[in-house]
Amino acid sequence: MLAIIRAPMLLLYFIGINIVLFFIFLVRPFHRNNVAIGGKWYASMSWIFNVKVEVEGLEHIDPDQNYICIANHQSTFDLMTTAKCAFDGVTTIGKKQLKFIPIFGLIYWLSGNIMIDRKNSGRAQDTLRETARQVNEGKRSVLFFPEGTRSYGRGLLPFKTGAVRIAQATGIPMLMVVTSTTHDKIRWNRWNNGVVKVRYYAPEEINDSKDIKGWTQYFYNVMHSRLVELDVETQAENQALGVKP
Repeated sequence: MLAIIRAPMLLLYFIGINIVLFFIFLVRPFHRNNVAIGGKWYASMSWIFNVKVEVEGLEHIDPDQNYICIANHQSTFDLMTTAKCAFDGVTTIGKKQLKFIPIFGLIYWLSGNIMIDRKNSGRAQDTLRETARQVNEGKRSVLFFPEGTRSYGRGLLPFKTGAVRIAQATGIPMLMVVTSTTHDKIRWNRWNNGVVKVRYYAPEEINDSKDIKGWTQYFYNVMHSRLVELDVETQAENQALGVKP
């Protein structure tokens, strides 16, 4: 029953958000803070599902420092959970195909996100080089979803090497963002969906102790263990709030 009510509410609210963001980004296309603004607006959809998104670890972000950020990629719910972590000066790396989604694709492009053609390795490498140039010149931080696709309840998927390559090329520290598991935790027909935690961790420098594949596996292992710990904490908090598993 709740799903029947929530679905049209979400659609109308999502359309409204996109209309507002379209005009904001049309006035200031590719502005360095557009992604942060969009992230906060999309995250506001969480009220429709009666879920509280708690962002932790903000003390790890130095406003004068650029970062190569990595986050886990779970489902379309990321748009109202992980999106809340966007901070001023951050942009994301997304598939070029996103540009062809009506309205949203145009907004994604106008917000200043970087689009990569994964089907064309040559163009993808060019995009990564341009990303490295922008970061190195101090223009912005970049948020990667190193899994490359949504996991949809399959756990943390293997990482691609792009984020580590840019961190190594630029000397910019890596900043990890982990969102607690949302698969089967945010339900359309449940009134109270409790708490979802999004947590920043202390940035780490890339050095010569490992090669690119070694560092990629290292960050995968660290994120996996942190996700397990965060899920335990989130579950305990939801149980205390009376939210059923």
